[in-house]
Amino acid sequence: MEKVKAFFELELLSIGDWELRIINIFWVLIILFVWFLVRWLFKKYLQRLERAGKLDSGKSYAINSVASYIIAVIALISVIDSLGFEVTVLLASSSALLVGLALGLQDLFKDMVAGFIILFERTVTAGDIVEIAGNVGEVKEVGIRTTMLLTREDIVLIVPNSKLTADNVVNWSQNNRVTRFKVQVGVAYGSDTELVKKVLLEVAQENKEVLKSPSPIVFFEDFGNSSLDFALFFFSRNLFRIERTKSDLRFAIDKKFREHGISIPFPQRDLWIRNAPPKND
Repeated sequence: MEKVKAFFELELLSIGDWELRIINIFWVLIILFVWFLVRWLFKKYLQRLERAGKLDSGKSYAINSVASYIIAVIALISVIDSLGFEVTVLLASSSALLVGLALGLQDLFKDMVAGFIILFERTVTAGDIVEIAGNVGEVKEVGIRTTMLLTREDIVLIVPNSKLTADNVVNWSQNNRVTRFKVQVGVAYGSDTELVKKVLLEVAQENKEVLKSPSPIVFFEDFGNSSLDFALFFFSRNLFRIERTKSDLRFAIDKKFREHGISIPFPQRDLWIRNAPPKND
């Protein structure tokens, strides 16, 4: 027993009043092991709640992220204490340095605070489809400082979290992941408007990305300068690739219009030329 105690008390490094012993390294390893174990168990617990339907994936991700940061901070403080450093003394002695860092890194701290707000309020979470500054993307990860989006062009967009709390952000996934979209089309004057409505509804109902409920609807929007303007409104869960769905609908509309003899006009202008006054000889 004395040999074991002597082994753990063996000094590895000494700098002034500070000494590093094997027992310090042992406690650091124990703390790291407990840290990884607690994180792993907590993540498994959240996954079990997800499978049981008691927790949705977005909320699970937010809780896991916040808990991971809290556990990491506690582990870091414990490691510093285990190495023989006084945490309170370190903070007091480096207060001037911390003030300087705070002034120089205010944007970083602002993004970090925004990150915690996003994770707690869950205004944006992993899997959501959002639009910010004209960019539409799927949220892949909400970090403590930045949020990673994957755009429709498969480009990874890194957005500072402060942008998501300060700017106007459209979250298309907040409404149960079902959103209404529309496709506009104009037909020539003199067209059978009831037939146009029927064809547009048929196109929507034949598309697998268009929901049957709520059902699609056709509006006769206006008498345009060169056309009768219609809009096909439909609901879809395909939020991220909705432009592809709209394109498929337009292809189908053009095909069915040709089959039924419905023409899509191009802009026309009538030009009236006044007779020039006769020239005097």
